[in-house]
Amino acid sequence: MPGRYPDRIRSLPLYDGRFDAYRLRAEGSDVLFASYPAGAAIPAHRHDTDNYGVIIRGELILHMGGTTRRYGVGDWYHVPAGQEHAAEFEQETDEIEFWFQP
Repeated sequence: MPGRYPDRIRSLPLYDGRFDAYRLRAEGSDVLFASYPAGAAIPAHRHDTDNYGVIIRGELILHMGGTTRRYGVGDWYHVPAGQEHAAEFEQETDEIEFWFQP
């Protein structure tokens, strides 16, 4: 899996979903260390978790609530539970995502 995470992070179990990520489980939440290749896209979807993320390499293009916003290195974003959203990655991107159960 691409990405520049430390060996300790890369020893975590892989996330089995729409994108590549290492998964750290905690009570009531998950932490995902995700990597996206240039040109990747995640179609519109919803989930029951309240998600926060920080971009650590590259850029996230987030489509949500009728708007599009770009998030670069160091930027945090929030996707509320139940909110439809989609994502694009024009360049290789790594991010850390926090998924909180309601």
